[in-house]
Amino acid sequence: MPQLMRTSNPALSDKAFQGLPGALGEGMTLTGTVNKTGILVLCAIAGAAWTWHDFMLGEMASVMMLLWVGVLGGLVFALATIFKKTWAPVTAPIYSLLEGLALGGISASLNARWPGIAIEAVSLTFGTLLVLLMAYRSGMIRVTAKFRLGVVAATGAIFLFYVVEMLLGFFGVHFAAINGSGALGIGVSLVIVVVASLNLVLDFDFIEHGVQMGAPKYMEWYGAFGLMVTLVWLYLEMLRLLAKINQRN
Repeated sequence: MPQLMRTSNPALSDKAFQGLPGALGEGMTLTGTVNKTGILVLCAIAGAAWTWHDFMLGEMASVMMLLWVGVLGGLVFALATIFKKTWAPVTAPIYSLLEGLALGGISASLNARWPGIAIEAVSLTFGTLLVLLMAYRSGMIRVTAKFRLGVVAATGAIFLFYVVEMLLGFFGVHFAAINGSGALGIGVSLVIVVVASLNLVLDFDFIEHGVQMGAPKYMEWYGAFGLMVTLVWLYLEMLRLLAKINQRN
């Protein structure tokens, strides 16, 4: 059972390799996956720059439209990528571009209130990525069955909380203390940031596992897509944490 829960990222699980044909010719490589991840990051930056530019021009109607296109379109292409992995070379870049549209609108709005918060969140996100990658490659962090189970359980609990919070919100019930800038709210955000960060380690392990299994070349795009899903979540949680901290100042 632990092997079936290699990562809590729905895009990156051992089930992703089930039923795949053996690699014909060149298969999935770490270098190829890293390069694909870089391309997806650039796509997200391009999308974010578009929405950010419209925000700076004061075109709020365009910003809102792009934000919702990014949110809904990103969800559609994420699901398409998960259920049709062979489409990943096309759908993964589109997903990243659409997510960038949404992130650009959210970031620009928060940055207008607290100048510099966006670049701080970006720096913390990629700083965390690099530190954890080095720790994983050096063997400082080992992905054991207990480690996987703990991260998966924590991630599931956070997802369940978000769903319950959203549903109760329709009835006017809000968790002010948890979402506020008090000690409890900041503490909860710190925990979520840690859990999101640990998901990166599971993603690294999944990608390495795919390389060892000789997965097809297109799985490089799929692995990069799964890593982007976690990076987007981590970035949003970093923004949320920084916003809470700034509210206290």
